[in-house]
Amino acid sequence: MKQIRRATERGIGHHGWLESYYSFSFANYYDPAHMGVSNLRVINDDRIAPSAGFGTHSHRDMEIVTYVLDGELEHKDSMGNGSIIRSGDVQRMSAGTGVAHSEYNPSDTNRVHLLQIWLQPNKQGVKPTYTQQHFPLNERKGVLKLLISPDGREGSIATHQEGLLYSTLLEKGASVTYLQSSERIVYVHIAKGEAVVNGEPLQAGDAIILTDELNTELTGVNQAEILLFDLPR
Repeated sequence: MKQIRRATERGIGHHGWLESYYSFSFANYYDPAHMGVSNLRVINDDRIAPSAGFGTHSHRDMEIVTYVLDGELEHKDSMGNGSIIRSGDVQRMSAGTGVAHSEYNPSDTNRVHLLQIWLQPNKQGVKPTYTQQHFPLNERKGVLKLLISPDGREGSIATHQEGLLYSTLLEKGASVTYLQSSERIVYVHIAKGEAVVNGEPLQAGDAIILTDELNTELTGVNQAEILLFDLPR
């Protein structure tokens, strides 16, 4: 079964310095039909203006993943971490018992474009931790690269949750196939460009939920950057 969620159907938040598109209910956007998929609770497509960002705020019991598409993002947190996240970098923060952090665009001239992803944890009250890892874009061309997992397999970032997050970059005509388990749900988000997923043409910001499919076939149409989530039922 296939269920498509078009980019134009997402919630929108305009805050001057921040332009956000919400795949699922978040902040002032509420749609009971779109509260998440499995343990995937948030995908916010954020564009932050130069020299602006999220001031210090707190989270608890959530696995938070930041995926930068363009530009740079400056991170600081109450654990003492401070870093710059760039395209190709993946940041994971396990909020656990509680962590405060800020995220700013350090550029005076360029916007930063990122995806903010929240995954519900399989353990409550863990010690907060932070990981940042670079996954070279050229190593994702034409292949599905595992970025996030429960156990750090295949060089991925280990998390306290049960989903798998893959990324691929596909040129026009390039394809990759993911073997899908009948006991899992696949959620595909087109981060950039255009692609065809199991026969369905999708553009940037579009997503598709696949259940009870034998496999997931991704084909690039226009330099597509794609995230694939393999999620528990």
